[in-house]
Amino acid sequence: MERPLADRIRPKEIKDIIGQEHILGEGKILNRIISSGFTPNMIFYGPSGVGKTTLAYIIAEMTNKRFHKLNATTDSTKDIKEVINEINTFMGYKGILLYIDEIHHFPKRTQQILLEFMENGQITLIGSTTENPYFYVFKAILSRATVIEFKPLENRDILLGLERAIDILRGEYTHKTIDFEREALEIISNGSQGDLRRAINVLELMIKTSSKNEVTINKELASQLTQNNFTYDRDGDKHYDIISAFQKSIRGSDPDAALLYLAMLVKAGDLSTIIRRLLVIAAEDIGLAYPQGIAIVKACTDAALQLGFPEAQIPLAEAVILLATAPKSNSAVMGIGSALDALNNYNIGDIPIHLRDGHYKGAKDLGRMEGYKYPHDYPHHYVKQQYMPNSLSNKKFYIPGNNKYEDSIEKYWLEIKNKSK
Repeated sequence: MERPLADRIRPKEIKDIIGQEHILGEGKILNRIISSGFTPNMIFYGPSGVGKTTLAYIIAEMTNKRFHKLNATTDSTKDIKEVINEINTFMGYKGILLYIDEIHHFPKRTQQILLEFMENGQITLIGSTTENPYFYVFKAILSRATVIEFKPLENRDILLGLERAIDILRGEYTHKTIDFEREALEIISNGSQGDLRRAINVLELMIKTSSKNEVTINKELASQLTQNNFTYDRDGDKHYDIISAFQKSIRGSDPDAALLYLAMLVKAGDLSTIIRRLLVIAAEDIGLAYPQGIAIVKACTDAALQLGFPEAQIPLAEAVILLATAPKSNSAVMGIGSALDALNNYNIGDIPIHLRDGHYKGAKDLGRMEGYKYPHDYPHHYVKQQYMPNSLSNKKFYIPGNNKYEDSIEKYWLEIKNKSK
């Protein structure tokens, strides 16, 4: 059975690894670890197809350790115990490097089995995960391991990998002439979303499925094979990263970036997340700088719910552009946050007696509402009286934002309150 091309061209030395300069460059963390000859327990965290497994193979080779690879989606506790049984045998006398792909899929109990052997150095663990290890990997494992984050490869790295793959394929398929259009490789690179393995698999498919002896990797075929390559997991890191970037872009008044992240959520069909986030943003980030914003956003999101995709994307885009270009104020979220903080940190005491409910028999005997002044009986519907509990009588929770609407409201009330003195 022929191994996949991505496996056949896997680098054998560190110098042949593509990308990851932030960890493999001179003086960077993984470069220092490899150069030292000391291999700690590590968690490789990052997307698929960026070199995590390859580096684990190379590290095992350089340290002369017995290499075992398990996959947490298909292997079990029994497989881990079989590796452990090798510790005191001839095969494992130089030490064992255990690589567990997608380690976050192992339940906590299975991960715990490794702790004793990691602690005494009989097993060096390298776990890899596409999910944030601080959420998904057992804390005791994390405390004994160094987390190394891998990044998606850049287009120039993918292009380099594709050119290397073509050179290897030319050597393997000597009966074929393999040529390529540079634009086609760029299309494959863009469609791979930073995953070199995915790009190489597309390339291999194009060549293997061609019945001609003269194969040209052209942009038309490349476009067909790289459509719909955007990946999205509603329960994974990428989901939370996208909605975080979505809100931050609107808060930062960048409609173009906001539309890009909206497009990601639209392509994923995640209507409920979009609607919830837009309503939150309208209140949290735009707030009183443009009070009508939340009403308009509610109308747009209601329209989106009625329309459904694909038409829903139009009112959603309208809401995003409106919020991104609107003036900003976080006075509401800061105000309620400050009030909640007061509840946690102060003895609030009683509500002033003149504000308490007096609409029941006997309330008057208890002094309820005594001395209350009805604002509508006074000029401008305002009269000065105490509303705060005594312990917080001088406390301010609402600080007006620096925007046209809140400035005008602040000036209005300063004038009214000055007149009532």
